[in-house]
Amino acid sequence: MPNSSYQRILQSRRLPPREDRLAIDTIDMHTGGEPLRVILDGFPEISGKDVLDCRSRVRAQFDHLRTALMWEPRGHADMYGCLLVPPNSAEADFGVIFLHNEGYSTMCGHAVIALATLAVEMGWVDTRGAGEETAVTIDAPCGRIHAFARQGENERVESARFLCVPSFVLARNQRVSVPGLGQLNYDIAYGGAFYAYVDAAQLPFSLSAENATRIIDAGRAVKKAVAEQGPAIEHPYETDLSFLYGTIFLDSCATESADSRNACVFADGELDRSPTGSGVAGRMALHHAQGLLPAGKPLRIESILGSVFTGKVADTTHYGGHPAVIPEIQGSASITGEHRFHIDPADPFKHGFFLR
Repeated sequence: MPNSSYQRILQSRRLPPREDRLAIDTIDMHTGGEPLRVILDGFPEISGKDVLDCRSRVRAQFDHLRTALMWEPRGHADMYGCLLVPPNSAEADFGVIFLHNEGYSTMCGHAVIALATLAVEMGWVDTRGAGEETAVTIDAPCGRIHAFARQGENERVESARFLCVPSFVLARNQRVSVPGLGQLNYDIAYGGAFYAYVDAAQLPFSLSAENATRIIDAGRAVKKAVAEQGPAIEHPYETDLSFLYGTIFLDSCATESADSRNACVFADGELDRSPTGSGVAGRMALHHAQGLLPAGKPLRIESILGSVFTGKVADTTHYGGHPAVIPEIQGSASITGEHRFHIDPADPFKHGFFLR
């Protein structure tokens, strides 16, 4: 005898709509292992004079939706996401606001690589076809990003690259006292966000996956110490961009697949699974200023997982009184799923919670 309940399951596989339950649709991706939740529908419409203004409105009015989508039970402590908004002008394809466990970042290279990939996969932009690059222009909080997605013979996006905003060194050869780690040397560079760069040779452990917790603790401690003891973090033009976003530990030991390794700890102790696009952009500025990276020379940087971004200095310029570079960063992204999240007003954890 057929199972009547099972027959009903076969006939009803989607939740029925309810007026009191907010549904938010996303496409989830990863770039080099780092997650990206792209919010596409269900979020209240956001408008403003530019992307930074939109970001301020989201923070002021809808931050509970950020926590609902980034925190548990829908996300986790290392979740990352973005919300698409109108561009600053018609010359760009769309704008983007970046979301994470602590709030809102100014730039995210792994998200740009993923969004360029998704824009082609979804037909949001006119594509060039197999073997060609399609341009995708994105207005981020830090400025305009020019990305390019390359399709293979089957028209699947194989890789994407982007030209970052002007990137520069804010401070070199600094020293800070960090509880539990002692005196550390560091530099500060900007690649759409400000990072403290620390040579991992100064640490009592390696940048390997089994040391993830120790890397997070050290990254948090360095960020706090630099914020308290270091120079003022000031963007030349935007006060909203004037803060230290994270710590990047550098391992100069080369492997078969890469020339160096990054371990980036950002926001509230998030450990980036990718090499960190904005962090690699800052490294291009730093190594160019150190005389270690001539323009045009590629540098392959791997993450704690072994995924690789390739960076190079595409051009040199000046920005806000600083010698600067235009970094080019390349990587690849994958789509992992489509999701419809429901936010029920009766759910005691509807806006999420955050545990480690």
